[in-house]
Amino acid sequence: MVKLLSELSPGEIGTVAKIHGTGPIQRRIIDMGVVVGSKVEVRKFAPLGDPMEVKVKGFNLSLRKVEAQSIEIKLS
Repeated sequence: MVKLLSELSPGEIGTVAKIHGTGPIQRRIIDMGVVVGSKVEVRKFAPLGDPMEVKVKGFNLSLRKVEAQSIEIKLS
């Protein structure tokens, strides 16, 4: 099953299947370590729902929902 990262709930884990978009936003996401094949765990959401905290390659990363909507996750 494939979902967008922004659709996952805290505690869900999946593998990055695809990163949509072009330009500086996609480049920034890749530079932060979110690459195809890496495991991602949703840790928590801010009180108003944006940003969200995810764990990638052993470190915590905050992403805006707009950025998270461009990342497809294959649930494990």
